[in-house]
Amino acid sequence: MTETQKRVTLYGEERLYPVGTPLLAIAAEYQEREPYDIVLAMRNRKLCELHKCIEEDCTLEFVTCGQQAGMQAYKRSITLLALKACYDILGEDHIDRIYVDFSFGKGYYFRFIGEPGLDVSAVEQIEKRMRELVEADLPITKRTIETEQALKLFEKYRMYDKERLFRYRKVPKVNIYSLDGYEDYYYGDMVPATGYLKYFKLYLYEEGFVIQMPTEQNPKELQPFHAQAKLFKVMQEAARWSHLLDIDTVGDINVQITKGNIKEIILVSEALQEGRIARLAEKIAESGKKIVMIAGPSSSGKTTFSHRLSIQLRANGLKPHPVPVDDYFVNRENTPIDEHGKPNYELLEAVDIEQFNRDMTALLKGENVELPVFNFKTGQREYKGKMLQLGPDDILVIEGIHCLNDKLSYALPPESKFKIYISALTQLNLDEHNRISTTDCRLIRRMVRDARTRGTSARDTIARWPQVREGEEKYIFPYQETADEMFNSNLIYELSVLKQYAEPLLFGIPDDCPEYLEARRLLKFLDYFLGVTSEDIPSNSLIREFVGGSIFQI
Repeated sequence: MTETQKRVTLYGEERLYPVGTPLLAIAAEYQEREPYDIVLAMRNRKLCELHKCIEEDCTLEFVTCGQQAGMQAYKRSITLLALKACYDILGEDHIDRIYVDFSFGKGYYFRFIGEPGLDVSAVEQIEKRMRELVEADLPITKRTIETEQALKLFEKYRMYDKERLFRYRKVPKVNIYSLDGYEDYYYGDMVPATGYLKYFKLYLYEEGFVIQMPTEQNPKELQPFHAQAKLFKVMQEAARWSHLLDIDTVGDINVQITKGNIKEIILVSEALQEGRIARLAEKIAESGKKIVMIAGPSSSGKTTFSHRLSIQLRANGLKPHPVPVDDYFVNRENTPIDEHGKPNYELLEAVDIEQFNRDMTALLKGENVELPVFNFKTGQREYKGKMLQLGPDDILVIEGIHCLNDKLSYALPPESKFKIYISALTQLNLDEHNRISTTDCRLIRRMVRDARTRGTSARDTIARWPQVREGEEKYIFPYQETADEMFNSNLIYELSVLKQYAEPLLFGIPDDCPEYLEARRLLKFLDYFLGVTSEDIPSNSLIREFVGGSIFQI
């Protein structure tokens, strides 16, 4: 080995490469070993883009679109590609009218504000231009500039959300990405060139268009686009609330914090959410249905929501009775096992469906029923004299991840059930072109709650999260549009509060463990927020379920 060569260990092999060899060139040598495109690298256990070069001895791992970090880079890069195509087709004067609003279907919803709006022809032209750019295999380049220079650049391009964002993030330098003359900022790594972005499809939808993208489970396939009208309606409501508060981005909420307005933001946000719960309770009361079934993904706030809904049901003259589906878990020795030999509590078969249906059917008939309580310490279902008999004004409030799946309640008449889907659907964006993942919000919620109530480390929460997400994709999300109503449990101020609790937990994850990469990403994300105290949060808030201090016994 000479001074101009460095030792690189990858795929269990050790090879010598000249100093200055691009990682992109090495990735090309090993691409045939991977089923999907290599888009990033892990150099000495740190994620980096493929334009980096060999400068010292190192270990190297490649990241494909079949992995979370790789697919995130793919989606960020698709966003840049779409905005560049919009720039080319619609013109420079219209680029500031396009907002990347939220995840929708298996892609992103791009909203076009103002008149005239988009039509089918315009969307077809944008997609055609995107495919031309992919065919040209143009490089996606990165340059690092001083923050003050970046602020002037954002002002020049009328990207005022980015300008506000970086006025409160005191970093000396900013990474700017360019594609064929179009420049923008993205808060994560990107793929090397447009030729990697082969899989996408555009659909005209409402005030803009949806870009359907692949997933890390199927990086080379697009699922059919199904318009989720109920979900879209809930996201529109969240957007209206954001406009009412004059907060659309992280920069906006940081401005309100520095002005001392956060207490008012908290109170108005909570009032808006309570009003939504009150309207739901009125609708349930008017329906005359005897069973409310609540389902939602992990850390969506189902427990607090069910308590607050019950209070509003009482205000409407009903007598609600909570029934957690978890109390019908089979005894632990009968819990189904996953492919790794571990108990899988996400499966429907983890619930004693027959007993659940017998009990609920008997209650609907007016019979006196003893309900079980599951002992999570012993792993056994127990009976301790918890008796229930429904009268004319009584109503069951059942909560569990499978509540929208009719296989859980197969014996109950459909006309007796009022179904509610709840999730934390983030309405806040980092800026006009960088959205905040709803999944990230729920992961941070769960991390904070589990550390406080179960002594679970942030490392363990991150490690278990892929299994949790897999269960949601299989058992919750496919049923969300079957709900009678959807409820968004997200509060616009919550990440500013959760930041204070999550950061110490994330800093505690060692840099030599697999979860460090995700911890580092979340820390960078939280760094955009100014932190605020939780002392002004009401005791019945959904956020109290995670940070503590709830009036409810949860």
